[in-house]
Amino acid sequence: MENLNSAVETLIHGANTLFILMGAIMVLAMHAGFAFLEVGTVRQKNQVNALSKIISDFAISCLAYFFVGYWIAYGATFFADAATLSQNNGYALVKFFFLMTFAAAIPAIISGGIAERAKFAPQLCASLLIVGVVYPFFEGIVWNGNYGFQGWLEAQFGAGFHDFAGSVVVHAVGGWIALGAVLLLGARNGRYRGGHVVAMPPSNIPFLALGAWILTIGWFGFNVMSAQTLEGISGLVAVNSLMAMVGGTLVALLVGRADPGFIHNGPLAGLVAVCAGSDLMHPLGALATGAVAGGLFVWTFILTQNRFKIDDVLGVWPLHGLCGVWGGLAAGIFGTEALGGLGGVSFMSQLIGSLAGVVIAFAGGLLVYGVIKAVAGLRLTDEEEYQGADLSIHKIGATSVD
Repeated sequence: MENLNSAVETLIHGANTLFILMGAIMVLAMHAGFAFLEVGTVRQKNQVNALSKIISDFAISCLAYFFVGYWIAYGATFFADAATLSQNNGYALVKFFFLMTFAAAIPAIISGGIAERAKFAPQLCASLLIVGVVYPFFEGIVWNGNYGFQGWLEAQFGAGFHDFAGSVVVHAVGGWIALGAVLLLGARNGRYRGGHVVAMPPSNIPFLALGAWILTIGWFGFNVMSAQTLEGISGLVAVNSLMAMVGGTLVALLVGRADPGFIHNGPLAGLVAVCAGSDLMHPLGALATGAVAGGLFVWTFILTQNRFKIDDVLGVWPLHGLCGVWGGLAAGIFGTEALGGLGGVSFMSQLIGSLAGVVIAFAGGLLVYGVIKAVAGLRLTDEEEYQGADLSIHKIGATSVD
């Protein structure tokens, strides 16, 4: 009987390790989606830079999170011997891998906002600080109960802040850090003339669409596998993610008047928003959450570009920052039993938790990018920007004609 129990336990640990490893690989693949979404959106003279930023930021993020960030968030390190680290089929290591892919999404989000005029090395330094300190500070507060914030919310409002897969912890934080960076960086040269927006259309719609599809597919690993164990897996999360994606797509299609950029960002808006409450909502609630997010993205993207004159190239603040906050609030609305959800959530906790994420992210973004701007500068010279980041930084263009 003892041998049987040991065999069952080994099987469970092995299955959970494989499960979360598959999730880590799916979210890792999403970074290809970030890359191609940016490549398709920026002008051709900045495509190589977009690709180079995403993979370089990922490498920096991995080291920052391994050595510092994971310890800040969860109080765990990886300096024990290999025999200790590989216990339970190495589940703890693969859990780090999974959560690291989430952390690395923060610089990937920021990259889209600051595209076409940011220096390369200073951005890598910013990624090191953000993934090593700013992001894990809030991550630990929400997902590990650090500093008693969740306990206080539960005592005051009957439930803690619920963010199952990171509408606020990942997406809103990334979007609001990006807003700080974009404001400090300023608009691209020539973007605004005489108070009017000058069109800088996407260079490659097929690449943009490819990036959106890769992100959409990987998102089902992002959401479903946030359960982190086979026992916790839920088909509700999968179908809610699907419905939010569909809702975001259709509303962006209608509100955006069939613009392909809006159409392909619509599903991403819906998926950003549903992350927080995907394990609680009824599918109809998820559909409504995604639909609102799709419209919110289109409306606020146009507003920020045209009225506020904020040159956020990929619209990462509307897409991740605002739709992420909406997702945190939506979990407190559609997650309630009164609207068909599973309950156990408080709207006040969702509101306070979302606002806390906004404050920490925006302040952290301004601090990190403000210091780097003062020390090393953030922006390419006018000549380098005119020539394009590909030739100015990487000394090669995206295409070559013999």
